[in-house]
Amino acid sequence: MLIRGLGELCITAGLVLLLFVTYELWGTGRYTHEQQDKLSKEMMRSWASEGATAPGKVTTERVRLGKGLAMIRIPRFGSSYHYVVIEGVSLADLRKGPGHYPGTQLPGEVGNFVVSGHRTTYSAPFNRVGELKPGDEIDVDTRDGKYVYKVTAKQVVDPTDVQVTAPVPFHPGERPSKRMITLTTCHPMYSAAERLIVFGQLSAQYPRVTGK
Repeated sequence: MLIRGLGELCITAGLVLLLFVTYELWGTGRYTHEQQDKLSKEMMRSWASEGATAPGKVTTERVRLGKGLAMIRIPRFGSSYHYVVIEGVSLADLRKGPGHYPGTQLPGEVGNFVVSGHRTTYSAPFNRVGELKPGDEIDVDTRDGKYVYKVTAKQVVDPTDVQVTAPVPFHPGERPSKRMITLTTCHPMYSAAERLIVFGQLSAQYPRVTGK
């Protein structure tokens, strides 16, 4: 009877674990998908009503925490890959999608535009960033224009190494001269022991096509 009871307990524990994993991978993804759809429509309506600025001008738009700031696309991941970048990196913000670190530069500005995202749950927007290679594109669409960044390097750092978010990564206090993007996510997969960092530099800028 004892062995039978232990067996049933193990089966029950296994089912509970399976349900938990299913929720983490599918349930959280469904939530993010719904939030992304909502924020995308809201952001596009805002862009359409406000129009765009003169061609070539860098965006200086700031939005409220938790709202959509820009759209990120990575061609290497296919045409279906696109996420609204949320303003903010709180737990609530990152459940909606990749988040822009408040206080870091905006797309196209001189300095460091820093974006963080989940790698395994909540649609895992940065699940494949480890596949990026030097020269790969990271495209960022804003109300004012499209900014094309090219990947320059990858690095794994400790979670406490916040210097990667400085205007000049690893050199806080130094005056920036480049227009950069930095993607951050957990490393390795299913762990938060370290951070995987992808650096990129602005290579091109275009005015936004109305309606896109």
